[in-house]
Amino acid sequence: MILLALKLVLAHFLGDFVLQPAYWVADKLKKKARSKYLYYHIGVHLIALLLLLQFKHIGSIAIIVVSHYLIDLTKLSLTNEKNFRWLFVVDQIAHLLVLAAVVYILEPFAIDFSLLLAPEILLFVAMIAFVSYVAAILIKMLLAPYIDELVKDQDEGEGTSLKNAGRYIGMLERIFVFVFILLGQWSAIGLLITAKSVFRFGDLNKGKNRKLTEYVLIGTLLSFGLAILAGLAYNHLITLI
Repeated sequence: MILLALKLVLAHFLGDFVLQPAYWVADKLKKKARSKYLYYHIGVHLIALLLLLQFKHIGSIAIIVVSHYLIDLTKLSLTNEKNFRWLFVVDQIAHLLVLAAVVYILEPFAIDFSLLLAPEILLFVAMIAFVSYVAAILIKMLLAPYIDELVKDQDEGEGTSLKNAGRYIGMLERIFVFVFILLGQWSAIGLLITAKSVFRFGDLNKGKNRKLTEYVLIGTLLSFGLAILAGLAYNHLITLI
């Protein structure tokens, strides 16, 4: 079952990512069903499936190929500048669900959903939610008194950045720190702090804004501190389960 699933997923990765040039994607978005590259794309999937499955399970291959065409065509018809990211996610989930259904048809398997409610899983999910979203709100609340003062000191047009970039950077760094603690890789946390300091040094040094430097330093220490506390709490609580 696992081997079959790996073959189907590999064929999907090859067809949807490795062997699909950017200009194919652009042409499909522009011409929809009239794009010849849509059919090239489906052909690549067909060839990959035939080779990986060694020309077996032809009926299942037909189901995958036809469903892939219909899913892609639906996504292309609905895609616009506002929803293309979400549609990409939905598109990939739909393809993977089809692959899972084919695996189940060929080699039936059982899924024990009760495992998702196991204490270990719930604790891990709770901690991930804490270090990503909850910690972000806590840090924002703690730094709120400094934000207005910092904005006043910045010249108009300076300090601009990508929308929500700081938020996502903070989430990722806390998740990395949390995982490093679970793995016992404390040295990796030091490397992460060093890397962030190197990237931020140029901006802070160029701006010569002491308040900004202090703000970033406080935010970074809070971010890493909360992630470390979450990791230590997880390691302690997991021993009690």
